[in-house]
Amino acid sequence: MPRNRPGALRAAQRARHRPRRWDTPSPDRIHGLSARTGIAVHRFEALSSDYYVFPGVTDRALRRYRAFLTPPGRRPRYPFLEDCSCRGCSLLDVRHARDVLATVLRHLPRRPRAELSRLVAALDAVYLARTLPAPFVAVRRQWRSHVWWYRRLEGCRYAATGTV
Repeated sequence: MPRNRPGALRAAQRARHRPRRWDTPSPDRIHGLSARTGIAVHRFEALSSDYYVFPGVTDRALRRYRAFLTPPGRRPRYPFLEDCSCRGCSLLDVRHARDVLATVLRHLPRRPRAELSRLVAALDAVYLARTLPAPFVAVRRQWRSHVWWYRRLEGCRYAATGTV
């Protein structure tokens, strides 16, 4: 009877004991990121225990952040607070989308983090240029007032859409 090589035995043992929690199919590529970074983002999203981080949330947060900043013109933009706090609706608040991106950036490996942070930094510069500072946010708001994207003037959701 032929004998198995030691390397083949070790490989079979590693494959058998490897955790398979993130073996879900990878989502579509994230616009502006390489495939390697997309896989690292997907791996973090699949393994995360955070309620607001789920597979595909980084792509949705980037799309929401871009959509908030893309209307033409030079008029200031006003982020608004979303009434629903479920993890799908909460991304309508662009500041929460930026929170999700910050969470993902904090947990990525070094090279994917650098690539995603370059993309987010370009969007942050536009966000700073298109929104107005709120001078009294630390007095009015006790929750997350230290984060710079919450230190911008808030608007009303109904004024932004034109419905009452």
